[in-house]
Amino acid sequence: MSRALPKYHKRRVAMIGGAAAVVLSGAVIAGSALAGETSNNGEQAATNASPGTVNCPAVEGSLPAIPASAQAEVERNLTLLDTQISEANKRLIDTVGQGGPNFVQNAILGPLEDKRIATLNRIETAIGRAAEKPEGLEALAACELNAGGAADAGGEAEEEPTEAPTDAAGGNEDAAGDAAGDAGNAEDAGGAEDAGNAGAAGTISCPDVEPSLPAEIPASAQAEVDSNLAQLDTQIAEANQRIVDTVGQGGPNFVQNAILGPLEDKRVAALNRIETAIGRAAEKPEGLEALAACELNQ
Repeated sequence: MSRALPKYHKRRVAMIGGAAAVVLSGAVIAGSALAGETSNNGEQAATNASPGTVNCPAVEGSLPAIPASAQAEVERNLTLLDTQISEANKRLIDTVGQGGPNFVQNAILGPLEDKRIATLNRIETAIGRAAEKPEGLEALAACELNAGGAADAGGEAEEEPTEAPTDAAGGNEDAAGDAAGDAGNAEDAGGAEDAGNAGAAGTISCPDVEPSLPAEIPASAQAEVDSNLAQLDTQIAEANQRIVDTVGQGGPNFVQNAILGPLEDKRVAALNRIETAIGRAAEKPEGLEALAACELNQ
């Protein structure tokens, strides 16, 4: 009897120890799972952070009474303004993390403003054919970014850990040395690539406008026409400079999206102004917008 008690006691201790080990293991596993879930949720929240949305001034409240003959064209262009905003919002999402600090302004908000100017000019022109033409709608073209999400996302991206693994001090120094060497190599390669790109930046070629204008421009329209023709030249010069200044930025469609596209929209607006100026004193030329698109000569 007295010998059985120690054996029972040993078994009891073993069972209690085993149960404690199971409980401890379960706690460790649960803790790890909870930590992993928290980390995943944090990453998911960061991933789902909104890049912001585009906010543009309302246009309809600034329009005069619209003649029946212009109603369809005005409504079509008002719808186009909404479509342009939707496209810009989608582009904000699609290009998160791309480009430098001015990417959103240069590649999204700037082009959007140019598109809106062209559309607002068409609205003015449509109304002006049958009533007094409204002026100054271009003041409603500029939009801004409600950028809370975009700014937060950028800040989180900048705060990503950059420390090397801390298994051993010597390992860290080796990793840092390798990283520095890689950075130097990348910088050298980047410099060579930029030099090559700069040499092949190309220039912009646009259709000549003057041969498509009426042979006789009314004297009352001459100054405005000349001013807009000069503006067309200025727009090309600015676009050529922008090609040089942005070499190496953005993706494969950067030049089209951030330079050629906005240039076309600016040209459409200037060409519309030329048509309108002539149309006030003579037969209005139509179709000058066909001369708006430009191309890049590599």
